[in-house]
This record gives sequence, structure tokens and C-alpha cells, in this order.
Amino acid sequence: MNRAKATLTSLRIINSLLSSRIPATRPLATQVTRFSHSLSNQCFYNSHFLSTYQKLFFSSKPDSVVELVLAEDWSDELVRELEKSYPALTHETVVYILKKLDRDPEKASDFFNWVSEKTGFRPSSSLYSIMLRILVNKESMKQFWIMLRKMKEKGFYVDEDTYATILGQLKNWKLASDVAALSHFYNRMLEENAMDNVAKKVVNIVLQTEWNVEVENGLGELKIVLSDNFVLRVLKELRNFPSKALKFFHWAGRCNGFEHDTVTYNGIARVVGRDDSIELFWGVVEELKSAGHEMDIDTYIKISRQFQKNKMMVDAVKLYEFMMDGPFKPSVQDCYVLLRSISAFENPDLDLVFRVAKKYESTGNTLSKALYDGVHRSLTSAGRFDEAENVVKVMRNAGYEPDNITYSQVVFGLCKARRLEDACKVLDEMEAQGCLPDLKTWTILIHGHFAANEVDKALVCVAKMMENGCDVDADLLDVLVNGLLSEKRIDGAYEFLVEMVNKAHVRPWQATHKNMITKLLSIRKLEEALNLLRLMKKQNLPPFSEPFVQYISKFGTVEDAAEFFKALSVKEYPSSTAYLHIFKAFFKEGRHSEAKDLLFKCPHHIRKHGDIGKLFGSAGNSNATS
Repeated sequence: MNRAKATLTSLRIINSLLSSRIPATRPLATQVTRFSHSLSNQCFYNSHFLSTYQKLFFSSKPDSVVELVLAEDWSDELVRELEKSYPALTHETVVYILKKLDRDPEKASDFFNWVSEKTGFRPSSSLYSIMLRILVNKESMKQFWIMLRKMKEKGFYVDEDTYATILGQLKNWKLASDVAALSHFYNRMLEENAMDNVAKKVVNIVLQTEWNVEVENGLGELKIVLSDNFVLRVLKELRNFPSKALKFFHWAGRCNGFEHDTVTYNGIARVVGRDDSIELFWGVVEELKSAGHEMDIDTYIKISRQFQKNKMMVDAVKLYEFMMDGPFKPSVQDCYVLLRSISAFENPDLDLVFRVAKKYESTGNTLSKALYDGVHRSLTSAGRFDEAENVVKVMRNAGYEPDNITYSQVVFGLCKARRLEDACKVLDEMEAQGCLPDLKTWTILIHGHFAANEVDKALVCVAKMMENGCDVDADLLDVLVNGLLSEKRIDGAYEFLVEMVNKAHVRPWQATHKNMITKLLSIRKLEEALNLLRLMKKQNLPPFSEPFVQYISKFGTVEDAAEFFKALSVKEYPSSTAYLHIFKAFFKEGRHSEAKDLLFKCPHHIRKHGDIGKLFGSAGNSNATS
């Protein structure tokens, strides 16, 4: 069926779902006032935010090693220039450059090999880990294995996190031989690594009791040869015990012949950079600065992500400001991600938003379109629409026109504030400005209507969207199905889902299928639920069997169980585990005769299966298997 017919079919279903309360001729919005009034002359952050017209522009000449490496192809001439201009490079600078080269494995490898051979520079395990993550690429696997062997020869190990990350990527690419080789390499490394055994002894002593003189004496008796690599190994083992990790760190710093450097300071920062040891973290940051070291950009990214994941936004912003005051500044993408994390809160902290934007500008940067959107997103989410419009005015003056992202954020904020008619009006204003609403904008608008329990109006929006040439995708289909289910329109949701799959060829999310199946079984619609299970099988989605087992064991027949088995497997028969689950569920419900009848209908290999035989034997049905 072509797209036009699919659209007509979908519109027919939508019309059937619509309540007769809504006349077909009713417009999306009537007599809507503008979502904001005349533009204010005030800047959207009047006292602190730097004016767009008064930016400081800085030279873009490659006057640093970072800019030089990024600006030139790797060559003998570049090497001579680096040797002449930068005879010594710090660990933090090398990390910074490698992070900038993470999309250019060949140049990253050339640079790392060059700097590793420089007199006085010692690569760390963290640098090797960064290189491995860069090189794990289909086009650079040869360099990856060379780097891995070199790392082992230098006495460094692959840490558990790096190993898991790389292994996951290789599995995603279905590089079975590389997966097997890496697993073998990692396991042998653990067996052969004598340092690993000593590190475990240290960890056992540290974890046995609270830190005291006896602990320090016990560590001293081990006669440990401390190195950056060894300290990092112990710190990683103690990562779930941040206070004890810090005690060990300070003990190591007092040992004769060993002095902490930027590598170990960054290592301990990563361990204590968490919500239950945040005071320890800021103490380490002060120690790091006092000792003349810098937090490297890789450490910053990992800790910042952890803060954002745990909703520690005040600390995330404070850390961003700290890094922006140093030589290794986060990228514009890091700034954007931070602004987006702040805006995701139900009530975004606008002070944090302005602090991030102010700090970014204070270092001589000009806001990009993405960063204007980042500020704008928080304002619209907080319902500060006049100030949000002022952001758009400043953004326009800076040369950036509002687009679907900008307008979608206004639509989201208005829907959140339950100003649905105003939100609909934004789409009309978009079209008047020559910016056609895209699928994302429509999805936000439709979701907003469902969230406000305005289901019929949401369906009107869907109809208008499709008339304007936008097709339903998996995201919107999930919104539509969940919205209809929230209003207990289960039959309508099912019909629409099946129509979108069979006629419009939409591939729903697994979660959409699972939610729909659960609701269908709740109203005894087994046939329809089995139909969705078959659709999931056609789309190679993992089967969703749990609710069927519970339903059939309570309400189903032997024939229902047989149909379930057919729908469940792509082969002739499902696994023995599937049969076992059903049999156990029947027994649990006291339906022994149904279980016995089903067993007689099962294939021979299932009737003779050991676990199934034991199950029936224990239930007093040992004759059933004969």
C-alpha cells in the first residue's frame, strides 16, 4: 500500500477514535493570544550576561600545541615544529590533545607514538586506555592490537572499565574473532600480572578495619614498590570505598621514594567524585591545585557525567567553572550537554544556567546556536516565556534564526504550563516565518495534549500533522499508544498500532508492544495479544512471554497454551524453558489436569525432558511422561 493510502487509513482510524464532542471543522486553536507580548529592551540576563555586540574576539592562529596538531596533517615537518616549539609536554596536555583527536585514530596514534618516545615523558595507564578507546574502530583494529601489545610490554594493564567498554563495541560490530582475542588477552593479563596480586593484598588490608597504625604497619610489611601504575590499580579496587581510597592515597604520598603526580591526583579525583564523598572530592581538587597539577579533560568528562547522572547539578556547574578557569577548557559540546542536563529538571535552576553561559562567554567565546538553545530551553521549561523571547531576539542579532529546535522548546514549555492553545498557535507562527514544523515538534505538541488528558485534541493534531506530510514514527507511535491507553481506549490503541505496523510499516519500540500486550491481557484479549507477539517475532524483537504465562495459567486453555508456543518461537518449537514456565504456572494455580493434557500435546523431546519429567513426578504425575 502506498503512502497516500496508508495515510488515509490512519486518518480513518483517528476519526473513529475522536469523540463526537469535537466538531470536525473546529480549528486547532481559536482566538489565541500571543504566548508573549512585545519584546523587552532588557537583555535576558541583564546584569551579568555579556552583550552579543560586545564580544572579545581572539586570534585563531595555531599558537598552542593543541591548535598546531589539530591544524596540520601529520608529517615530518609537523614533528620538527613540535620538537622545536614544545620540547616538553605535560600529561594533561597529552590527554587534552588525544581527546581532541578521538575521531582521527591515525593522527592520534602518530601523536601518541611521537610523544611516548620523547625524553622525560612517561605514558600512564590512563593514556593507554584513552588510546585503546580511540583505536577500537573497524578501520584501525591493526593499530589497536599493536597498542595493546605495547601497553603490556611497558608493564601497564587494561582496567576493567576500559575492557568492558571495548568488548561491548566489538560485540556490537559482531567482530567475533576480536571479541575472543580480547577476552583471552585480558584473562591472561590478569593471571600473569604479579602487581595485581600485590594490589589485592593491599586492598584486603585496607578494607579489613578502619584506617589506623596497624593498617599502615601491615602495608609497610608488604615492602611495596610504589608507582603511578600500582597506585591507580589499588585506587580502582577501592573505588566503592572513597574515604579508604583517600587514606591509602595520602599514605602512599608519605612513603619514601614516591611522590604523587598529575596521574595519581586525577586517579583519586575519579574515585571520590561521587555523591557520597563530595566533600572529599573538593578537598582533593584543592590539593591538586596546591601541588601545581591540573585536572585532565578525560577526568573532568567522567566526573561531570557522573554528577549530571546523579543530579548533582550545583557541583557539576562548580566543576565546569573550575575547568574553564584552567588551561584545559571543556568543549562547546560539554557546555551544551551541561545546559541540557539542567533544563531536564522539572523546575530548572536558572541561576545555574546563567552561571554556565556567563563562564563560557567570560573566556572570550561567543555563544553558538546550540548554546542559545540551551539557555532558551531552561527558560521555556520554567515558564519564563518573555525572557525566552528576549533570548531569541539576542540570538537573531547574533545571526542565528530560530528553527524547529527553538520553536519546539517553546511548544514544550507551553504544553507543560497547560497552555495548549498557545502551543498550537506556535506552529501557525512557525509556518508564517517559513519554518515548517517537523515530526519532533508535532510529537512534543501531541504528547503535551495527552499529558493534559486532552486525548481528542491530540488526535486532531495527529490528523493535521499527517495532512501536512509528516508520517508517524516509533517515538510518536509510542506517545499515541500510551496516550490512548491512559484513557482506557485499549481497542483503539491496538487497532492504530497494528495499522501503523501493517500499512504504514512503522517499526514500534519493544516497550510499545510490551505495554499494549499487558493492557490487552488485562481485558482478556488474548488473540490480539498473541497477534502482537507474532509481530514482535517478525521484527526480530525479543519475545515478551511473562504476562502470557501468568494469563494462560489463570484463564487460558490448553489450546491457548499451544497457540502461545507457536507465536513465541521462530523455530518449529520454542525452548524447553518456555514449556517449563507454563507447566510450573499451571501447577501453581492448581490446574494439574490442564498441565497433563498440555504435556500429551507436546513434542516427544519435551515429554522426555529431564526437568519436565521431574516436575510432573514431584506433582504426583509420574505416569504422564510414559
